[in-house]
Amino acid sequence: MAWLKRIFLFMAVNMLVMVTISILLRVFNVGPYMTAYGLDYESLAAFCLIWGMGGAFISLALSRIMAKWMMGVQVIDPNTPDSTLQGLVQTIHGLASEAGLPKMPEVGIYDSPEVNAFATGPTKSRALVAVSTGLLERMSRDEIRGVLGHEITHVANGDMVTMTLLQGVVNAFAMFLSRLIAFAVEQAMRGERDRERGGGSFFVRYILQFVLEIVFMILGSMVVAAFSRWREYRADAGGARLAGRQNMINALEKLRRTYELVDTGAQPAIQTLKINGKGTGLLALFASHPPLTERIARLQQAS
Repeated sequence: MAWLKRIFLFMAVNMLVMVTISILLRVFNVGPYMTAYGLDYESLAAFCLIWGMGGAFISLALSRIMAKWMMGVQVIDPNTPDSTLQGLVQTIHGLASEAGLPKMPEVGIYDSPEVNAFATGPTKSRALVAVSTGLLERMSRDEIRGVLGHEITHVANGDMVTMTLLQGVVNAFAMFLSRLIAFAVEQAMRGERDRERGGGSFFVRYILQFVLEIVFMILGSMVVAAFSRWREYRADAGGARLAGRQNMINALEKLRRTYELVDTGAQPAIQTLKINGKGTGLLALFASHPPLTERIARLQQAS
């Protein structure tokens, strides 16, 4: 049943993206970028920018809703009679106040044995911080405080928006460069007779465009992953300031000891948000999180 929900959500979001972007193209009067005279570079740039940034920002706008649906996150009522959950809300709100957030984030919990937590939301005023039941069961109060300090720092730093901007730019460049290079190659392959008749190797252009877009997206994902790893180090440092350096170190040590309890089946968009992720060997270039041993060492070396 869960996979049916994910398929439905995937199709619904993509349909929303297509409709919204089609409307934006009309609003900004972006015409076809292929003309009888060749490429219209301004139209191509506008087309790629709207498609590249549009999808990323729609995903950001829906991030809280998607996280709740996909992970089964239940928002906790601050007035809940459950003392454990009430303490969780109070801890997050206290850290949020220390971090100077303009509005308290929603606090949620999801049922999973994994030891993990994540923060998401389109703005600092509309954030969600969610923790797994496994984290609450396996971590001490101080360790949980370290994890929550890390997540609140993500919100305070505006990391969700920054990642969205970076992903949007990568998408736009991949679309623009793939179409530009494919068109140039097509023109080079056309013979004199084709030029006179206006024909061309259209099939070659579309295949090359498709392949190049995949290649550029792969290269771009390495850039996005590198930035993601950097923001994790920054969030660790912020978590140490908010919750105490030793609490942050102890939290990461506990995550390292429970390394197997990570939901590798989670969607990449959600997995990237969490405090702990996997990635070794060549896959480390595409990992959204640095190795826990390196994160711990950086905190220990900090003065």
